[in-house]
Amino acid sequence: LNRSTLLDIKASLQMPGIYSYLPHLTGHPEHLIPAIKLSKGRQGVSVVIGIPTIKRAKESYLVKTLSSLVAGLSKEESEDCLIVVFIAEPWDRQYVEQVISSIKDNFNPYLESGLLDVIVPPAGFYPDLDAVKENFGDPKERVKWRTKQNLDYAFHMLYGRPKATYYLQLEDDVVAKPGYLSVMKTFARQQKGDWIMLEFSALGFIGKLFKSSDVSTIVEFFLMFHADKPIDWLMDHLLWVKVCSPEKDVKHCQRMIQAVRRRYKPSLFQHIGLESSLKGKVQKLKDRDFGKAGLYRAHANPPAELSTTLKTYQNFLLSKAYAGETFFWASNPSVGDTVDFKFNPPIRIDLYLFRSGHMDHPGDIFHNTSIEILTADKVSQSLIDSIVSKAGLSQKEVSNASVDFIPIGRFNDAGLAQGEVPEGVGNVQTLRIHVHEKSDAWVILSEIMIQESKS
Repeated sequence: LNRSTLLDIKASLQMPGIYSYLPHLTGHPEHLIPAIKLSKGRQGVSVVIGIPTIKRAKESYLVKTLSSLVAGLSKEESEDCLIVVFIAEPWDRQYVEQVISSIKDNFNPYLESGLLDVIVPPAGFYPDLDAVKENFGDPKERVKWRTKQNLDYAFHMLYGRPKATYYLQLEDDVVAKPGYLSVMKTFARQQKGDWIMLEFSALGFIGKLFKSSDVSTIVEFFLMFHADKPIDWLMDHLLWVKVCSPEKDVKHCQRMIQAVRRRYKPSLFQHIGLESSLKGKVQKLKDRDFGKAGLYRAHANPPAELSTTLKTYQNFLLSKAYAGETFFWASNPSVGDTVDFKFNPPIRIDLYLFRSGHMDHPGDIFHNTSIEILTADKVSQSLIDSIVSKAGLSQKEVSNASVDFIPIGRFNDAGLAQGEVPEGVGNVQTLRIHVHEKSDAWVILSEIMIQESKS
C-alpha cells in the first residue's frame, strides 16, 4: 500500500469501541487482560456465573457465597458451568493475596476441576477516578464507587462472554437454592420470542441472566455512560432505548419492557450481606420471594410440547410447572383426560417422576391414573407383555390404554408415579398421564421430572 492509501485508511470512518469510552487504554493492550488469573481454561459451558468481590471494612461473605453455589450443583451441573470470581482490588496486592489464599484453602478442588476461575483486573484498566464529576447530588466518594463498579462489571462480563451460552451476574453476598443452575437453564430454554434479561432475584443487579451474544452490546452501553449513573439505572435505560416508543405512554413502555425483562418466581438467590462495599452504607435488602418454597419442586426437563385436556385453574399452567416455576392445578379430572409431553424429535428417557398434591392440598391427587408412552418405532408384542407384567398392571389397565400407547406405570395411593422407561423401547415420542376414573376433587401436579438418557 502506498502512503496516500494508508492516509485514506487512517482517515476513514472508525467504529467506536472500548478505546472511545476509555481513551487512556489506547496503546496499552496489556490493560485489557487480567493481571492475575487462576484458570483451567474451561470453555463451552451453558452458564458463566460472575462473582465480583471487593474489600469490606468488616465482614466478608465470599466463602459463604461460593459454598452455597458449589453445594447447590449436582455433578453434571458442575461440569456445565464456570464460576468466575473477580477480585476488584487491583491496587491492594495484600488483600488480593489474602482472598486468593482463602479460595485455595476452601475451594481448591473446584479450582483444579475447572469449575472456578479467579481473576484480578490490572490497575491500568481504570481511568483516573478522582477526575469523575459529581452529579445527582451524590458525594464524590459515591460517584467514584459507582463509576468503578460499572467498569468492574464491564471487565467481568467481557471476560466471561466467550466461555458460555449465558452470563449470570451475582454478588459476593448471596446464597442460592439447590438446583438453581438447572432451573435457570430450563427457564431460559422455555422462553418464546426475544428477551434481553431474565431475573432470578428481585434485588438490584443480582441474579440477572443475559445471552452471551448480547453481552457486547450491553457492556458498550455501560461503558458509554459508566461515569454518569449506577448500573441498575443504566440497565433500565438500555431497556427503554431498546423497546419503548416516545410516541406511546408510560404503561405501554412498561408492557414492552416486561416482554423482554422476564422474572422467574420464586427467587433463586437471597441477599445475606448487611455491609455494602461502599464504606458506611448499610443495606438490609432481602428478597421476599426467596422463601416461597415447598409447594412444588423444579427440575431441568428436556424441551417438550405440552398439552392437556384438563381444565387449568387460573395461572397454574402446565408449562410453568414443567419449567419449575409453579405447580399445575386443574379441576375435576374425568375418564379419558390426558396430560401429554411430546418430544420433537423423539428422545430416549431413563426415568420419570410425577408427584400430585402438595402440603396445602394433599387430597388433590391423581386416582386410577396410568403412565403411558408412544414410541417412535414399533415395539414387539412380547416386549409389551413383559413391560406390563413388570409394572404389575392389570388387564383392565392395559385394555384402557390409549391407542398405540404402551402403559408402563401408575400413580400410587399417595399420588406418586415414578419409574424407569423400560429398556428396548427406543426413543419416546410422547409421555402421557392418562386418567381412568372421574374425580370430585381437583388435581395438582407439584413435581414433574423427566430424565433424558445421556447415552
